[in-house]
Amino acid sequence: MGREVSKSCMDGLVTEMVSSYCTRFYSNKPELAARRIEAIGYQVGHQLSERYTIERPRFTDHLEAIKFICKDFWSELFKKQIDNLKTNRRGTFVLQDNKFPWLSRMSGDDLSVENGMEDPESKGAQAMSMYCYFPCGIIRGALSNLGIPCAVSADISSLPACSFVISVKA
Repeated sequence: MGREVSKSCMDGLVTEMVSSYCTRFYSNKPELAARRIEAIGYQVGHQLSERYTIERPRFTDHLEAIKFICKDFWSELFKKQIDNLKTNRRGTFVLQDNKFPWLSRMSGDDLSVENGMEDPESKGAQAMSMYCYFPCGIIRGALSNLGIPCAVSADISSLPACSFVISVKA
């Protein structure tokens, strides 16, 4: 929809943003870095959602808006649709991207520690999880602009796949 940014430029921007917030600005406070990265994503998602829906009628229900995120919105961002959408019909949606672009160069080996065991609290796992706060913010901002307040979290247990869990607030 208009101007596009090359994939490599966007990858570099996200990498530099995460690196800056985690190592320079909030090196001793990863929770503050995560909150700030998510807030930047929220602003981006809110503005992109406004741009991408300006000529569309308002969505009538949550599922319709979530489908828009999975198909049209995700296609604008990553040139592909979400691979899988699941819902419990009670306000929780799971969006599965089997090859999430910002994690596609990482592997499960990046999570391992010296003894070869996966440790979710390892520095590698924590660093990779920081890359998920930005897209979580993008999704939350886009849905907020569509009138759906929610919380968004990510699961990266099987890289390069990423699941985004959306919990709609009543």
